Amino acid sequence: MKAAQITGFGAPDVIRIAETARPAPGPGEVLVAVEGSSVNGHDVLVRSGRVKVVSGRTFPIGVGLDFAGVVVRTGPGVEDHRVGDRVWGTVHPRRRHTLAGAAEYVVVPADRIAPAPATLSGVEAASLVVGGSTALIALTDIIGLTSRERVLVRGAAGGVGTAAVQLAHSMGAFVTALAADGHATALSELGAGLVLDRSATTPEHIGPFDVIIDTVGTQLPRYRSRLARGGRMATVVLSGPALRAITFSSVHRSRRIRTFSADPRSALLRDLTAHVSAGALRPVIHHVYPLADVATAQNAFERGGVLGKHVIRIAGKAGKQSCAF
Repeated sequence: MKAAQITGFGAPDVIRIAETARPAPGPGEVLVAVEGSSVNGHDVLVRSGRVKVVSGRTFPIGVGLDFAGVVVRTGPGVEDHRVGDRVWGTVHPRRRHTLAGAAEYVVVPADRIAPAPATLSGVEAASLVVGGSTALIALTDIIGLTSRERVLVRGAAGGVGTAAVQLAHSMGAFVTALAADGHATALSELGAGLVLDRSATTPEHIGPFDVIIDTVGTQLPRYRSRLARGGRMATVVLSGPALRAITFSSVHRSRRIRTFSADPRSALLRDLTAHVSAGALRPVIHHVYPLADVATAQNAFERGGVLGKHVIRIAGKAGKQSCAF
C-alpha cells in the first residue's frame, strides 16, 4: 500500500509517499480503507519537529490526523463495527504513528471511529472530522453556548472557524465572523450575521461578546477584554504567547481564556454526524489533492488565507478540483 510519511523534520519536502505493508488490526482494532484525509495544524507541528516529545525522533512518521473511509477488517473483540461500514475518525494525536490518516489503509482502535454521515463522500467527511469536532467541543463542553448569545469567531475562514460559525448559528447564537474581507459572502451563507474584515478591525472597536472562539492565538488579552460580564473565551492555539496569555487570564475567573486539546472519540463523532445529518454543518473545502501531493497541500496550508480545508483524496480518482461547499 501507499502511505505519506515524514522522513525527517523540516519543510514539507521531507514528506515521501512510501510503499509499505498493509497493517492488520489487533484486538479491539479496525482496518479502514481510507478515502480521504485533511491537512491540520497538528500535521505541521509533527513535521516541523515542534512536538518531538509526542512524535519521537524515529522515522518514518505517518502523516494525517484524520480520515474517512470503509471498514475492511475487524480485530477480535470488535462488535460495534462491521466490514463495509463507512466511518470517520482520527489516529491518537499524542502517540507516534508510522502509518496515519494519509495512507491507503490505517488501523485504529474501534473507539476512535464512528459512522460517517451518509450524505457525504469520503473526501467531504474527512474535511469535517478535526475542524468539526474541535468546534463542537469548544462550543458545548468548554463554553456551554446557549441560544441568543453573541459569539465572535476569530479566524472564521479556517476548518475550525467555518465549523464554529455553522454550529453556533444552528444553536441559536448571533455570530460575528472575523476573517479576510474576500470571505464575507461565504461566511454569511454559513450563518454569520456579521462579517468583519480582519485587516480593518481592532478589538477595541467591536463587541461586547458573550463568547469568543479564537483560532489565531495572537492578541488574546485584547480580545478577552471584549467579553461581556459572564462571557467566556476559548482558543484552540497552544503557542508560547497564547499559553502565557491563558495563564495570566486565570485571575478573571469566568472571563478567563480557556484552552483544550481535542481528541474526539466515538461518542463525539456520533454527535458530529448528527449535526451533519440535521443540516447544521456542511463541508467547506478549498482544494482537493491526490495522495502524491501531500507536501503541496501542507505548503498551501501554511501559506493560509483561504476559505475552508485542504483535503487529500486517497481512494478513487485523484482530482485537484476546488469546491466551496
